[in-house]
Amino acid sequence: MARIAGVDLPRDKRVEIGLTYIYGIGLSLSKEILAATSVNPDTRVKDLSDADVAALRGEIEENYQVEGDLRRLEAMNIKRLIEIGTY
Repeated sequence: MARIAGVDLPRDKRVEIGLTYIYGIGLSLSKEILAATSVNPDTRVKDLSDADVAALRGEIEENYQVEGDLRRLEAMNIKRLIEIGTY
């Protein structure tokens, strides 16, 4: 089972769709990540090799804000807007 950014990706989905289960990654960003890591988007998550999972994990951790960090950033932005009365 592939676990990236603290999220277990669904095993029977294509990796292109499976990455969208991570908060902050949509379909276009998923395609961008797969192109950067040279992973075939039609591969099923259960068929990914350990090297592919490591490449995806490294790319996401180095270049993108996802999951907890992104949620925290959005919450702080909303809180700031509420404090200044523009939300």
